[in-house]
Amino acid sequence: EKILEHGEPLPPEWPIHGTVGYEFGAAAGGLFVDPAGRRPFDELYARFIGEKPNWGEIVATCKGLMMRTALVSEVNVLAQALNRISEQDRHTRDFTLATLRDAIRETIAAFPVYRTYVVCDRGEEPVSDRDRRYVEAAIATAKRRAPTIDPSVFDFLRAVLLLAGGQAGDAPLSAEARAERCRFAMKFQQLTGPVMAKGVEDTAFYRYIRLTALNEVGGDPSQFGTLPAAFHRQNAERRRRWPDAMLTTSTHDTKRSEDVRARIAVLSESPREWRAAINRWTRLNRRHKTRVDGRPAPDRHDEYLLYQTLLGAWPDAAAAETAPDFPDRIVAYLIKAMREAQLRTTWTAPNEDYEAATERFVRALLDPATGAPFLDDAAALRTKVAHFGAFNALAQLLLKLTSPGVPDLYQGTELWDLSLVDPDNRRPVDYASRARLLRDLRRAQPSTSLAAELVASKADGRIKLFVAQRTLACRRERPDLFARGDYLPLDAGGPAADHLCAFARRLAAPASPADPAGPEDPAEVVVAVPRLVATLCRGELTAPTGAEVWGATALLLPPAPPDTAYRNLFTGTTLRTLAAPTDGSQLPLADLFAAFPIALIVRQ
Repeated sequence: EKILEHGEPLPPEWPIHGTVGYEFGAAAGGLFVDPAGRRPFDELYARFIGEKPNWGEIVATCKGLMMRTALVSEVNVLAQALNRISEQDRHTRDFTLATLRDAIRETIAAFPVYRTYVVCDRGEEPVSDRDRRYVEAAIATAKRRAPTIDPSVFDFLRAVLLLAGGQAGDAPLSAEARAERCRFAMKFQQLTGPVMAKGVEDTAFYRYIRLTALNEVGGDPSQFGTLPAAFHRQNAERRRRWPDAMLTTSTHDTKRSEDVRARIAVLSESPREWRAAINRWTRLNRRHKTRVDGRPAPDRHDEYLLYQTLLGAWPDAAAAETAPDFPDRIVAYLIKAMREAQLRTTWTAPNEDYEAATERFVRALLDPATGAPFLDDAAALRTKVAHFGAFNALAQLLLKLTSPGVPDLYQGTELWDLSLVDPDNRRPVDYASRARLLRDLRRAQPSTSLAAELVASKADGRIKLFVAQRTLACRRERPDLFARGDYLPLDAGGPAADHLCAFARRLAAPASPADPAGPEDPAEVVVAVPRLVATLCRGELTAPTGAEVWGATALLLPPAPPDTAYRNLFTGTTLRTLAAPTDGSQLPLADLFAAFPIALIVRQ
């Protein structure tokens, strides 16, 4: 389960097919986060919680916490090993065990990736250039963050990790000394991974909660949104190097399901509305708080997390009583999140008074008898987030099912899945109902009327199952196209061009034996989805379809003869290309999205 950090490449020489796809999920989900919301979110988040958090500092603090608690024994073993190595050289034998331990902690806290891959006794260079860069970067950062530690201690640790010799002019390392350093380096890299997992995924992700749609395995919460160009670059690189890698948006380990994140992303488009809402809700709900250890419980940090969670996971647009277990799920989630954050309570030393106060707060909010003012006030934003979040989720699904790689559908996500972190995302799945709905959809022929009906009734989840069924059928009928086809990013022209992400998958047809000079038209599918839909629809609760939304915006297609026909697999309609103002052809998005909010079209 290799997890790549933001911008980290997978070593091309590895004899594998790729990762499990968390980096795809981060890039695809980021398409629906508005980069323009970054500064307003920074400001409103800092103002609400009363401090200005820094992601890098939080990561270093949380990794340090793990090395002083859960992983303290492993750090001590490393420090003892490094101390033995230091005693072999007159330049380093005076380094104390405590100083070496501190240097190890600071370096691991600064490590930019999960781990390096130093190898020994394989007849190859033990330290790759890639790993060398990560070690150098970590040492440089550690030196800057820990000015009280003698820089020569970090230089020594760097030399050991890179299997280098001692001071200039010293004799080269003996085979025995080199082997000992290599063993240390391998032990070191076996610790950096767990520290990253426990410090970042299991702690920092629960402390830095500016926009929790970004707090996902393989993601970087300090980033705010993904531009289509970056998404296309990642897809093109995967097509070139790792065409059989997995594509993931929900797993057993995700902090929030794909559909919850798609909802929360909507908030990035409305920072002013979000700021006003949480300020109102804080005033409305103040009476439900109690004081624990002289402070209100829950605190502003946990309250901020709660409001995002409610918007993302709310069962539907109705009141909470439509899902009797919803308050229990939210309470269980919030207690887990608070213990993971280790700010007011922990797993090893639970603050029972604080947890009980938080539980009372949650239940009071979700009880119509006591929380009516909040429930009534939150209804409008809750409806907006669910409405536009559904279109984000459909777009994300289509991108996953058609991008280079092998898409994975986690259990239960065939319909809307508003699960939170485990064990919430491991609840039993009603496969019988899904099978029944799937049989009905298979019998129905795609049409504009069916498409419109699915959009109108999108809350029941059939629309998501329909998109998956139709797209996977397309993949099954064209395996070579999706396995080996070229990846062609597509642009749009017109006023809403920034609200589109589109690409084509194209596979040139082999020359016909009867006419070697005249090959058939290439196999081709075109994928187009909207992004930042709330802004596109001007906040009105409509679907991103038709001329009123898209105006004169058009999709610019790959080179093709005039009047080329494409069949829309979701509506059954046929579209014909028009001449573009420049070279090539185009399709008006008002036609492409006439009846359905996403498009998968096949060249005829």
